[in-house]
Amino acid sequence: MALAKSYPFYLANEPHSPNADLEVTDKYTGEVATRVAMASAQEIDRGIDAAVKASEPMRKLAPYERQEILQHCVNRFQMRFEELAMALCIEAGKPIRDSRGEVSRLIDTFRVAAEESVRIGGEVLNLEISKRARGYRGMTRRVPIGPCSFISPFNFPLNLTAHKIAPAIAAGCTFVLKPASRTPIGAIMIGEVLAESALPKGAFSILPCRRDGADLFTVDERLKLLSFTGSPDVGWDLKAKAGKKKVVLELGGNAACIVDEDADLEDAVTRLIFGAFYQSGQSCIGVQRVLIHEKVYDKLKSMFVERAKKLISGDPKNEDTFIGPMISEGEAKRLATWIDEAARAGGKILCGGNRKGAMLDATLLENVPKDQNICVREAFGPVAVLSSFTSFDDALREVNDSVFGLQAGIFTRDLYKAQRAWDELEVGGVVIGDVPSWRVDNMPYGGVKDSGLGREGIRYAIEDMTELRLMVIRTPVL
Repeated sequence: MALAKSYPFYLANEPHSPNADLEVTDKYTGEVATRVAMASAQEIDRGIDAAVKASEPMRKLAPYERQEILQHCVNRFQMRFEELAMALCIEAGKPIRDSRGEVSRLIDTFRVAAEESVRIGGEVLNLEISKRARGYRGMTRRVPIGPCSFISPFNFPLNLTAHKIAPAIAAGCTFVLKPASRTPIGAIMIGEVLAESALPKGAFSILPCRRDGADLFTVDERLKLLSFTGSPDVGWDLKAKAGKKKVVLELGGNAACIVDEDADLEDAVTRLIFGAFYQSGQSCIGVQRVLIHEKVYDKLKSMFVERAKKLISGDPKNEDTFIGPMISEGEAKRLATWIDEAARAGGKILCGGNRKGAMLDATLLENVPKDQNICVREAFGPVAVLSSFTSFDDALREVNDSVFGLQAGIFTRDLYKAQRAWDELEVGGVVIGDVPSWRVDNMPYGGVKDSGLGREGIRYAIEDMTELRLMVIRTPVL
């Protein structure tokens, strides 16, 4: 199954192919796999204008009509399951098994949004809190915030795009979306399905573009919300430029996992292999720091290294491949440099560390000084750093010793330690009995500190994409 020779962008619900300027490569072979039309600043302006004009008809869609649109998407994604998975495998270099998993999550996200679209409610307020308020009652409801701007990343081009589009439709918001230039095909294929639906004319635009046009996604005052997923440096810069609009940021991390002395080590190492190396480690909640109790450190290290060495690397289209290419050779070089720097600083490479083009072996290190890039910055690749601890509280403090705070994983059977981790860790989510890389698509997901602000997860995204509106009713007291 191959990609089409070229793909359009979507402007006001319709495909346009004024050019084929964006080359999209097969991330494993490095060859051009297809080409995509790129939007100019003028076309982005037209997309925003169309979203503004479509806001009223979009807002007036009944909840069941929004649900029907979302359910149409679910049905069509199911029909195109293998096509979507192979496109993702090619454009992102994601192993085919991981690609199928992401398509499943795309479907889950739209399905949950369809369910939530008819649940957006409010509450009745008792306002009679004192004598002067006698006879008054209040009611609240949520109304769409208006046209939204979405910027999605390269590493989950289907699911993280879905986490913006699906709640927007459920909430009744129009939108313009800029997909990642390295992986635009997934968003374009979502656009193909949206164009078949009953969305009002102008309700959506999906516009790959150059940086000169991309500023409009951030600075245009007609847009009422910006949702960005990507690197911290870019995200905080966009927030500074966004003006009065609401901003939601899902940024990076260097996620840590604690393995306490009472953990089931066989279970822990199975999950750590997944957390550190699935989709070549290119996940903001990929396991990067592994803190292991000193009593089980040597045993777990041996198990972890043995399993990592057995992982199959290569062509992501092969069913047995676990480690595919990183998104580019440049990114692989960067991470290989960080590994070499850590080794020169006294760290020990336990396995891996070798690079060929965009392929980087599954890599584990230990005894790495805490000030090394591989410890303090986001690796975003197939590498993890091991260290030991004696005190659980010291381990918690080490997890917190980071500018990031997205998610953390804790392997312990001690309920009180689990609760203490939840109390003390400065992260958006604490996962007990599993790696921080675990996510299901209806949970609140996001971080603190440099990892961002706001939460994704359908119901929580809908809250961001709506405003609370109050009505007060006075009943005269006779």
